[in-house]
Amino acid sequence: MVKGGRVLAAAVVTLMGTATAAAGAGSAPARDVAVRRAWTGSWEAAPSGTGAALPGAAIRNVVHLSVGGRVLRVRVSNRLGTAPLTLGAVTVALRRAAGPDAVPGSMRTATFHGAWAVTVPPGRDLVTDPVRLAVPAAADLLVTVRPTATGPATYHRTALQTGYIAPDGDGDGDGDGNSDGDGNSDGDGVAADEDGSAYTVTTGHWYYVTGVDVRAPAAGSVVAFGDSLTDGTGTAPDTNHRWPDLLAERLRTLPPPRRPGVLNAGIAGNRLLLDGTGPSALARLDADALTRAGARTLILLEGINDIIRGTPQAGDVRAFEEAYRAIVARAHARGIRVVGATLTPYGGHPAFTAAREAVRQQVNAFIRTGGAFDAVADFDAAVRDPHRPQRIRPAYDSGDHLHFDDAGARALARTVDLAALVLG
Repeated sequence: MVKGGRVLAAAVVTLMGTATAAAGAGSAPARDVAVRRAWTGSWEAAPSGTGAALPGAAIRNVVHLSVGGRVLRVRVSNRLGTAPLTLGAVTVALRRAAGPDAVPGSMRTATFHGAWAVTVPPGRDLVTDPVRLAVPAAADLLVTVRPTATGPATYHRTALQTGYIAPDGDGDGDGDGNSDGDGNSDGDGVAADEDGSAYTVTTGHWYYVTGVDVRAPAAGSVVAFGDSLTDGTGTAPDTNHRWPDLLAERLRTLPPPRRPGVLNAGIAGNRLLLDGTGPSALARLDADALTRAGARTLILLEGINDIIRGTPQAGDVRAFEEAYRAIVARAHARGIRVVGATLTPYGGHPAFTAAREAVRQQVNAFIRTGGAFDAVADFDAAVRDPHRPQRIRPAYDSGDHLHFDDAGARALARTVDLAALVLG
């Protein structure tokens, strides 16, 4: 079978390496950005949990790239799964307008060590071979995965992006995951269809896909690491108005050699100190941030859920200080700068109390003046109501007094000093 100009091996390969090993990530990024042409992270979704298994289906994830290139690779994940994940096909294509249709001629089949199918062990991420497909900055990419055997599906729950599912992913009508019903996987099925008519079910999650890297001259990547405020809760779906998306929009005014990719490692419900939704920030730091391709700067906005949600609630400011210093030390060991973002107001939210607000203020004082970070983004100052500083400005409030609407997300993105991301 020939896809994307290359002959694909009709065999299943099982790879045991981690995403870090497969990607060769983890070393400090080179500083000569004007001439460097290396892998740069362009899009990310951190695994946040598991959903029902979808064997035999094809899931067409829509992902919005921050920077472009002429070659890409995809990170697929069974990190939170409990059984081996066999993918019968992984394809990529540029999206045609809205919906699940691909731009004609842009469909490519990704391979793993030359094979079009792969088995991902539980707890692992894998990276595809390089795929030759020119993708522009700010493009919507269709990443379609067709699982043929799987346990609980690793996913990112709060995509704020409509995805599409073809229930009969092999396209032969029997739903067994095998394109001719003989018990052997025989091809891409509908994963390689440019016509999206088979994708009759919609989803609000990203399944099995945790990143897209591009090869291009770029200034590395910026990882926005946080909770629902970074994940985009409160912003309009299908608009890419999360604050990291809007930061990427600002950065696209720079020439390509100095334009970093932006990766969104936010998970709604995530906590700094303890597991919440997904592993804690301290536990997932390497997998979701420090080992990402080209990671050069980390913007850290974590801690509000420790103060207002879960059991136990965190009231010891020293625990926050120690956690922040530990994150900075681990990042610096890999040559990555850290920008600390102050925790934003939540007055009017049902969880608000004077005691919790005192903790937030003390944590913010440390972020601003404690000397732990390479730079500070004062999100609190940017979005608080000057008349009621414990609250978000009404024009930025999504309605729950904790999360931001599109205007609030843009205010956060404007607060980040671009020099802190692309210089030094």
